[in-house]
Amino acid sequence: MSIFDIIGPVMVGPSSSHTAGAVKIGLITAKLLGEKPVSAEITLSGSFAATGKGHGTDRALVAGLLGMSPDDDRIPESFEIAKKNWFTVHFNKETIKEAHPNTALLNVTGASGRIISVQACSVGGGRIRVKKIDGVLVDFSAEMPTLIVNNLDKPGCVAEITDCISHEGINIATMQLYRNKRGGEAVMVVELDDKIPDGFAEKIASMEGVTRVVYTGGE
Repeated sequence: MSIFDIIGPVMVGPSSSHTAGAVKIGLITAKLLGEKPVSAEITLSGSFAATGKGHGTDRALVAGLLGMSPDDDRIPESFEIAKKNWFTVHFNKETIKEAHPNTALLNVTGASGRIISVQACSVGGGRIRVKKIDGVLVDFSAEMPTLIVNNLDKPGCVAEITDCISHEGINIATMQLYRNKRGGEAVMVVELDDKIPDGFAEKIASMEGVTRVVYTGGE
């Protein structure tokens, strides 16, 4: 455990779980969307639903979707900033079965019409876990440099991607594979020990069978 874990993250807001963690959930969702958000339907569950408003969870999630980090002074004004940017947000409260108490489900539409659904939870100390992307079960923190690869579930695709990473001299810390059905859509989450070079994500995206690549540089 580091001193950062003990004293908590540098942040704006009263709660590392309900505020800083919520900003990070919004921010990773924005990265996965990959474009300017124009509307969002956000469902709060558990403690987020019960006490989130008082802790600024709603404003924190919107701030993250707007690209703000947990220490951004503009977090309290995120609703107003969203309105100025023609970004509309609607909140619901609902119990999400078998979910962590601090869970949010974000369904976000981008300027091009792209839609993404992300379910994530805040686990304390400003840390988060992403649990679902577009309904596919995943489990990662986004704290390390991470590649999220959407691909067709077919033989050889995973091997080609990992070979490409190896040739760059980058070590894989963890790798998780998920699919909605055999031969259907798959998600590959690769956490790396080092950041990837410029253009590497685009190289992965150009491979046969790969439909989308998102890279998060970690913290």
